[in-house]
Amino acid sequence: MLLLDLPKNKSAVSIKNRPEVFCVIEHAYQSLATAQTVSAGKFDIVGIELELGLEVDWLKNPHESDIEWQIEWHKFYYGLDLAYAYSKTGDKKFLETWTGLVCSFIRQVPADFASTDVLARRVQNWIYARQIFIRSKHFSGFPAGFENEMLTSILEQTAYLKKNLTAERNHRTLELYALLIVALAFPHKDNRGELRGFSMEAISENLMSDILPDGAQRELSTHYHCTVLRSFLGARENVCRFGLAFSREFDARLIKACEFAMHIHRPDGQIPAISDSDTGSYHDLLQLAGMIFSRPDFTYAATFGLKGSAPESSNASFNESGYFIQRSGWGANGTAFQDERFLMFDCGPIGDGGHGHYDLLNIEISACGKPLIVDGGRYTYAEADDLNWRHYFKSTAAHNTVVVDGKDQTTYRRGKPKGDTARGVFVERTSLPNLDVLCGKALSPNYEAVHTRRVFFIRNAFWLIVDSMKGETPHRYDLRFHLTPSAWNHCSIVKTEKSCAVRTPDLALLFDQEADPTIEPGWFAPQYGIKHRAPCVSVVSENVASVEFYTLVMPLCLTGTLPNFKVGKDGSRTAVEIDRSNGASEVLSWDVKDERLQDIRLS
Repeated sequence: MLLLDLPKNKSAVSIKNRPEVFCVIEHAYQSLATAQTVSAGKFDIVGIELELGLEVDWLKNPHESDIEWQIEWHKFYYGLDLAYAYSKTGDKKFLETWTGLVCSFIRQVPADFASTDVLARRVQNWIYARQIFIRSKHFSGFPAGFENEMLTSILEQTAYLKKNLTAERNHRTLELYALLIVALAFPHKDNRGELRGFSMEAISENLMSDILPDGAQRELSTHYHCTVLRSFLGARENVCRFGLAFSREFDARLIKACEFAMHIHRPDGQIPAISDSDTGSYHDLLQLAGMIFSRPDFTYAATFGLKGSAPESSNASFNESGYFIQRSGWGANGTAFQDERFLMFDCGPIGDGGHGHYDLLNIEISACGKPLIVDGGRYTYAEADDLNWRHYFKSTAAHNTVVVDGKDQTTYRRGKPKGDTARGVFVERTSLPNLDVLCGKALSPNYEAVHTRRVFFIRNAFWLIVDSMKGETPHRYDLRFHLTPSAWNHCSIVKTEKSCAVRTPDLALLFDQEADPTIEPGWFAPQYGIKHRAPCVSVVSENVASVEFYTLVMPLCLTGTLPNFKVGKDGSRTAVEIDRSNGASEVLSWDVKDERLQDIRLS
């Protein structure tokens, strides 16, 4: 667990009589190992290490099969690691490596070489690294002429950036934030505060246009939401430290974005990798938000309940974005914070831009301190391989939903879709004592069948998932659940008299008696460029117009006895009997009228 050392004094900090901006990412780039390898001319980017030496050709992509390698390389995040290593050791090789790389980059690469968002991150990271070096007790000065050369380049890049800003969404956010950082770091170069004023106004406009009223960023990616949130929180903190302020409306919408980030974190501290995302923890942002807005619930979530006070709500609804959370609690009543149950349900639009996956009615589930059913992540943006990995990770089949006739819900395109897209419709949320029910449906332009999914969260302990497929003509329906890499080679099918189960060391998936599940190889990508084998559970029904799948999702260790699971129908009424090994027994029954639950009972 990472706890930030956040200073209580929010006034602008001075380092050796120079103003210092607040670096929202400094704590994340403090690797002595990275500094050592970079000083030896080795660069580990998106999981690929290349030995390039220190006399590098910045204009050539050393990893030609994926442009992302060069993009990340040009952002200079490793400069912060070099500065940290210098501050800890005083070894001049770290300073010499950084200044040498910066100078060679300046002399080789024009401002218009790559996209403006890459330029923006590079400029920020140069400023951040520079002030860490200056702050160090070992620092006695940069090489002769370096400061002037770097500042001249930063101002040239900033001028180009301001003229060529991305029109909207996450790239514009971080580009505007870079302009603000330049204005605050070098006020003597900002004529009458024009750049500062422009960047503050534009950041405010971008937050109000990009953060939906429910708090989710408009691209509807968990990862990009948190990336954007980092820039907005950094802007908010820096403006405050320099004696400035955004509007009340800005703060209110930013708080909503922080609430969304808080609720999408699983109990283990990671976010689900939903919609072109990596997994990872953004507890540092929640901790910062807790300090900025005096919100003890943000602090509580960021520290696994060690500080602050628990959020008021466990089950959260984000109606504009179509995301819904079921959570058993925040670490009370004898359950550890990390051991709480968690489900995230996706029933919203595909999201603006090119990051949306074809994943309507997708879920992610975790319990007992670990994920159990997972979204596969993004892995790559490239289409270079014979097997199009970009398509695979965006595909409907790579998510925890139902595939109809082997088709994607939305026709594949590497970036932003063209033409009609699948549409999610949220039907209802029903909350009763010991029961929370989510219901949504998916309509695709690629087939006529309609998928309706109900997720029953029973006694804050386990889930019943009911998938109703309704069509006018016969189809092939494939219900899919993607498990974690830890279940690879530890996954088996168990038949009982009344049901069929798939077991892993931590989970039991039980299906009704007629189901015939199989286990297929799948993939999970926790970070860009890194993928691991993971099992996928598939249940297929062929040559039928309509069908219902019933799945009991039970967190259960291998030594636990499988419950009995029986589904019965009596006219319009459905009854599900669950007899657990500990003697507990549940009967859940309901009717459906006009797509809505009627007379639901849990006994």
